[in-house]
Amino acid sequence: MRVVAVISPKGGVGKTTVTANLAVSLQRLGGKVTVVDLDPQNALRLHFGMAHDDPLGIASENLPNNQWQYALMESRYGVDFLPYGIVNERQRDRFEQAIKANPDWLLMHLNSLGLGETDVVLIDTPPGPGIYLQQVLRIANIGIVILKPDAASYSTVPAIESLIAHYTKDRRDFLGHCYVLNQMDASKQLNRDVFGMLRAQLGSRFVPSAIHRDEAVSEALACQSPVSYYAQYSSATHDVQYLSNWIQQNFGLVD
Repeated sequence: MRVVAVISPKGGVGKTTVTANLAVSLQRLGGKVTVVDLDPQNALRLHFGMAHDDPLGIASENLPNNQWQYALMESRYGVDFLPYGIVNERQRDRFEQAIKANPDWLLMHLNSLGLGETDVVLIDTPPGPGIYLQQVLRIANIGIVILKPDAASYSTVPAIESLIAHYTKDRRDFLGHCYVLNQMDASKQLNRDVFGMLRAQLGSRFVPSAIHRDEAVSEALACQSPVSYYAQYSSATHDVQYLSNWIQQNFGLVD
């Protein structure tokens, strides 16, 4: 399997939305794609039509023998997904203690799914550093960092560069990472300035086309649908298709 870590240094950048829509776009390129939600917000499932009150997920204490295959869901969009699950604070604390106690926790559970060598796993991580991101970066083959075109996101780049380097610099199976600007509004000077500065600073690690702000994205989520199904010809659909093609060309993700 090929593991893709989807990362954001801070909240509110649309990381989960990009993850869900990118998964559908990569699946359309011909790959088998599974998405894992490691964010306790448990929001990824809503993009694939899962009921709001369904508690099932990898963090659920009633998951038989903690086996992830019992929580694996098939979406009608061709993508399989593993929700985080609805848990209270006590349950989440116990779940995270188990993660801390086993550095190979994530790899062990992914291997239990019986995925093929060329299958793609996208992992949605919580914003910022933490135990979930540590587990993901230890095994990820590719990192995708989602930013907004604002000063706050721009200022986080050195820290996220250092974090990724720390966990991947000695791993020969790590193919590299890239940065994606989300919610781009080209009519705003600040957005254009941040885009230009990041492109100059990051060079080939910067995806040269942003995902533009598009109301179709919010409308698609309200309908619990990927934007490419809700609004096939929207700018966001086009942008995500560009991103999936760019990732394929640069990392050879999908066979």
